[in-house]
Amino acid sequence: MMASKKGLLTAALLTLFFKAYALDLTDVFHSLSNPFYSMVDPNEGLTSFGSLNIPCGGREESLGGAFTGLCDDICFFDYNPAASCLLQKGEVAVFHNSWIADSNMETLAWADRYNDLGLGAKIKCFYVPFTEYNYFGDRVAANYYSETTACVNISYNFFHGYYFKGLALGANLKASWRSVPDYTNNEDNSIIKGSGLSQSSLGVMADFGAMLSFDVFKNFASREPNLRVGVSVLNLGIAMTGFGSQGKFQIDDPLPTAAAVGASYRLLKKLAFCADFRQPLNLQDFSKSGKWSAGIGVDFTVTDYLELMAGFRLQGANPRFSLGTEFKIKRFIFDINYTLDLTSSLNPVNHFSLSARVAFGDHGRKQRQERCDDLYTKGLDEYAKGNEDAAVEYWEAALKEDKAWTPAQRWIDTVKNSHKLYERVLDIQSLD
Repeated sequence: MMASKKGLLTAALLTLFFKAYALDLTDVFHSLSNPFYSMVDPNEGLTSFGSLNIPCGGREESLGGAFTGLCDDICFFDYNPAASCLLQKGEVAVFHNSWIADSNMETLAWADRYNDLGLGAKIKCFYVPFTEYNYFGDRVAANYYSETTACVNISYNFFHGYYFKGLALGANLKASWRSVPDYTNNEDNSIIKGSGLSQSSLGVMADFGAMLSFDVFKNFASREPNLRVGVSVLNLGIAMTGFGSQGKFQIDDPLPTAAAVGASYRLLKKLAFCADFRQPLNLQDFSKSGKWSAGIGVDFTVTDYLELMAGFRLQGANPRFSLGTEFKIKRFIFDINYTLDLTSSLNPVNHFSLSARVAFGDHGRKQRQERCDDLYTKGLDEYAKGNEDAAVEYWEAALKEDKAWTPAQRWIDTVKNSHKLYERVLDIQSLD
């Protein structure tokens, strides 16, 4: 209970800090963005369903979007679909991102892991008020422009073992619907029925990803590898318009397809760095593909219930600076993010995002690991006492809990080989 109160107090203080100093930081960060003005992207804005590029908000946004090679929570959907089979625990999450120009993003997501199989589903909706005025300045129509995307995920971790953590492969299947409200006739200001539907659009697409996890120069005790490397291809598909035009469908602008590569490295048990590089791909005309973007992030674990994060992302000529915190109260995990975003406006834009996650169980994986540890240790004790048969029984029991428990299998092989060698020595002596 004391940790819970501390977590709430810390989160409240950090939120007040971000809000109090957002305007002051704007002037500093705006001066930092000046060197990037020469990197304006002439092909920016040529794709449809731009909401696919907007972060849901939360931890990945706090890390500057450098998440392709990390993806250690439910935010993996928009970065690397291979990561669901690597989650420590299943999660359900809701996200709210207060974006620019009165627009918002709402997201609901679920993901879980069953041994080496990962599954997930997500739905998110981006919406912005749509108001139409006539020549006299009178409001004649008011509604919402929105883009809604539904996604299902599947992944699997192949060749998973004790030392080699496996090759994770995954895919997302997605469908997006762009809803344009009906607009008016300029002559009599009457609503044209179906006018918005004719400009609405349906997008069908898929994401593919891969991830490797292993240990490199690791100087702390942990079962989790300290290095992850991931690659992904996002938003491969097409979009169509013309649903209100008597079946006269046509291909819409290209989707925001992109190839990404990223890595994360945990230098210390409580300190991790991540980096990401993304290259947009215009599948209708590669010469009109957008410029690359890149991000970096740092994650510092203060206590078991509190993490601090910072990130930077460069996209075109406009950088994005992020600060965030994550705090945990039992099964509940909350993220608060502040971002100074120059990627969508010439003027500095401050916005906040919030997320709440509920972590479920791990289907007994941790308990199985603990039982394997206990059985393996007991086997070593028996072996040290000279009780090889008893030691092998413990190690075989550990393998029944987890067939990938390689150290136990190696000790069993060692005992069997020693027995064979002993028998061969006896055979040689008997021949003499």
